[in-house]
Amino acid sequence: MQRILPVLALSLFLLASCSKEAPPDKEELTESKEEAAAEQKLAVGKKIYEANCGGCHNSDVAGAPTPGDKSDWKERIPVGVTILAKKAIEGYEGKKGAMPPKGGNEALNDEEVTLAVRYMIAITK
Repeated sequence: MQRILPVLALSLFLLASCSKEAPPDKEELTESKEEAAAEQKLAVGKKIYEANCGGCHNSDVAGAPTPGDKSDWKERIPVGVTILAKKAIEGYEGKKGAMPPKGGNEALNDEEVTLAVRYMIAITK
């Protein structure tokens, strides 16, 4: 009887720790991984924006659209991230002003500029 008691206690402990819920399926796991990756990219985009882009975009320098101002972005967002990022990378002259390539910071790579653009769009939507 004394040998059975520890085994019985361990068995009850293991049974109590089992969840009645089914484990998440692969699709749910994939979605949460994708969401986490997207959030991480937005966080990186925010850091890039704050360090490199905010000086102009927060002050309307040369007509730079202000993130969060829906009227500034209503015609830009439908164009899509690809085109907006391309303009930010290569530079752009528009009706309201101009933007130098990579906002004047050639040390930024194309992916960093794209992440900053994605961040600005995300906080504006």
